[in-house]
Amino acid sequence: MELVLKDASRALEVSETTFGRDFNEALVHQVVVAYAANARQGTRAQKTRAEITGTGKKPWRQKGTGRARAGGIKGPLWRGGGVTFAAKTQDHSQKVNKKMYRGALMSILSELVRQERLVVVEQFAVEAPKTKELKAKLKAMDLEDVLIVTAEVDENLFLAARNLYKVDVRDVAGLDPVSLIAFNKVLVTADAVKQIEEMLA
Repeated sequence: MELVLKDASRALEVSETTFGRDFNEALVHQVVVAYAANARQGTRAQKTRAEITGTGKKPWRQKGTGRARAGGIKGPLWRGGGVTFAAKTQDHSQKVNKKMYRGALMSILSELVRQERLVVVEQFAVEAPKTKELKAKLKAMDLEDVLIVTAEVDENLFLAARNLYKVDVRDVAGLDPVSLIAFNKVLVTADAVKQIEEMLA
C-alpha cells in the first residue's frame, strides 16, 4: 500500500501489515490499560490501628468521669489513630508480550491511516527553537492538536513545541500507544515511517 506525502508529489510504499491491518479494539484496550497501570507508582501507605505507635492502655476509667467510654487511643475515631481500611503499597504493573504491544501499535497506526489522521511529510523541522515559528508552520498545514514523530530527536523542534498546548514531539523510539491515540492528528516524517516499519517488522 502507499501513503501520499503531504509536502511532496510522491507516495511512500509501506507494508500492509503495519499500516493496513484490521483494528483490534480488544487488543488496543488491553495494551493501553496495561500501559497506564505500569505508569502507576503504587507507593501510598497508611497505617491500621495495629500499626500505630502508642500504648494499648485504656485512656481513662470506664465510669465516673462524665466522658464517653474509651478502650484505647489508636482507633479510627481518634485523631492520630489508624485508618479503617488502610491503603497499602501494591504493584499495579501488568505484563504485555512484545507481540501484543507491536500488534496494538500496528492496529492504531492502521486505524489512523483509515481515519485520515496520519499525515506523512518528507521532512519537518524548524530553523530555531521558536514556538512562534512552529505554530505558524502547523497553522499553514491546518494542524493544531498534533503529535509530531521524527526519526531522531530534533532539539529545536522539541524546544519549540514545549510550550504549545496539545502539541508533542517524539522520536520513533519514544512512541507509545497512549500518545498515538491522545492526539487528533499524527504528523510523521518519511524517515520515521521507515523506522516504524523496521521496529514493528
